[in-house]
Amino acid sequence: MQLQKLRLSPVLTTQRDEWLVLADELSKRILAVERWLKRQAKDDERVQRAQTHAGVELLTSLCLVHTLGDVARFSNPRKVTAYVGLDVTEHSSAERKVYGGISKAGSRLLRYLLVEAGQTAAKSDEQLRDFYQQVMKRRGKAKAKVAVARKLLVRLFIMLRDEIDYAEFLRRGKQTT
Repeated sequence: MQLQKLRLSPVLTTQRDEWLVLADELSKRILAVERWLKRQAKDDERVQRAQTHAGVELLTSLCLVHTLGDVARFSNPRKVTAYVGLDVTEHSSAERKVYGGISKAGSRLLRYLLVEAGQTAAKSDEQLRDFYQQVMKRRGKAKAKVAVARKLLVRLFIMLRDEIDYAEFLRRGKQTT
């Protein structure tokens, strides 16, 4: 490593060497956890199904499946978005309705992973890319990313509920247009 070639005082050399050992140990542990997660995901068809969607990888699909549990308990996509915290808050009084940001209820990790996956998915999915562009022009990049994450969550919910993969989801979407 380049760090080992640096000339440092004896105290800093000792500290650097300890940090390098720690970094190596953490890398080994992370690799072991990743292998374990892959083994867990291999046997779960819900995780495999979610991974067929563009942009959704192992960690996102595992987090989604284990956070939502049995998707049959959600009667519609609005309930899922509320559960995850991607629903819009509303502050109403008499006839005045003011819409705020997202509620942020539920799993912060899942919201983060969906935003990241949504950005990746928007690069290869034309519908998501167009949707992102439309929202970005009106509301800005940050809100567009969250809107794409919400749309991705709804898609994944439908895929899990109907037990279909991404290709079938797209095929069904083309039939209705």
